[in-house]
Amino acid sequence: MIFDFLQPLDEGLLTFISEGSAQALGHKTDFHADGRFPDLENAKIAIIGVLDDRGAGNKREHHIHLNYVRKELYGLFPGNWDKQVVDLGNIPAGNSQQDTYFALKSIAEELIKNGVLPVVIGGSQDLSYAMYRAYDKLEQMVNFVSIDSRFDFGKQDDELSAVSYLTRMIVDEPNNLFNYSNLGYQTYYNPQEEIDLIEKLYFDAYRLGEVCGNPVIAEPVLRDADVVSVDMMAVKSGDSGNIVKFIPNGFDGKEICTLARYAGISDKVSSFGIFNHGDSLQEAALIAQIIWYFIEGVHYRSNEYPFGSKESYIKYIVPSEDEELVFYKSDKTDRWWIEVPFVSDFSNKLKRNTLLPCNHQDYLSATNGEYPERLWKAQRKNII
Repeated sequence: MIFDFLQPLDEGLLTFISEGSAQALGHKTDFHADGRFPDLENAKIAIIGVLDDRGAGNKREHHIHLNYVRKELYGLFPGNWDKQVVDLGNIPAGNSQQDTYFALKSIAEELIKNGVLPVVIGGSQDLSYAMYRAYDKLEQMVNFVSIDSRFDFGKQDDELSAVSYLTRMIVDEPNNLFNYSNLGYQTYYNPQEEIDLIEKLYFDAYRLGEVCGNPVIAEPVLRDADVVSVDMMAVKSGDSGNIVKFIPNGFDGKEICTLARYAGISDKVSSFGIFNHGDSLQEAALIAQIIWYFIEGVHYRSNEYPFGSKESYIKYIVPSEDEELVFYKSDKTDRWWIEVPFVSDFSNKLKRNTLLPCNHQDYLSATNGEYPERLWKAQRKNII
């Protein structure tokens, strides 16, 4: 059975959780305990730990203390939530990294296929590759968003690691990657040739200052994501508490939680992971709150596009020199989309017109004659 890869939580942790407030999240979560596996039939969100950080180049034994995170998380109080959260325990480090990838891929695939959203606590960020591969048999293209200070490109013949997994996503078959977006990259951590490659591939990348100055620009990007991967190295040490690897600049605690909530409220996001964190109690507290905000976002999903009907939107048409730009605004949430037209004359990845998340500023810019950059990139990806 696929879930046999998972180790149950230890009794000491469960005792600690049980002694907390009866109103805390820990008393509303179903746990994988010795001899008992949670009922997944009514589950919506599944917490999974992965005890493998070899992708970060660590040669030591893999003592990843996810109990710190769990103690913090399950001591928090939930909002007015009605979706069942389960904790499936931990995937231990396999004999090889490939063993760990296979276990995570198989478990995530099974959960996603059955409508359960995996929240993965790593481990090194190369585990994102296993999450991406979970979609191989689901017959869909994947939009991958990384909240990260680096792009994590590597050479084509490099071993899969936390600093090269993106290259493997691009070149390995099956080629399911439709779009990659980065939120929060810091220019001095990335060679100019990699920044140029992002542009050449029509991927989306937003510098740290752009997102911090206007976090709302990240919402349409996360609304269009299938997989969201958070590198805790994107958070500055002053807020994360990680002083082993000192990070002077990065997102603060409020900003990273805002991004997590944007990911949660996305109707499209079907897996979420947090990686490259240390073992400190301070960082565990922030990770717990990031997960809390993501779960809260899931509970407030509006089930709009791609599930809703265009009839519930207000349609706006903006004439331009070559074509009409068609925008839709939800009358439920005031969120915006722009139509990506199907171009039958090209070898097109789209089979019909589709909607691309955008924001009100994109509409205002279009009325001033500016062609939306995200639409242009989406069109280029569709015809190449």
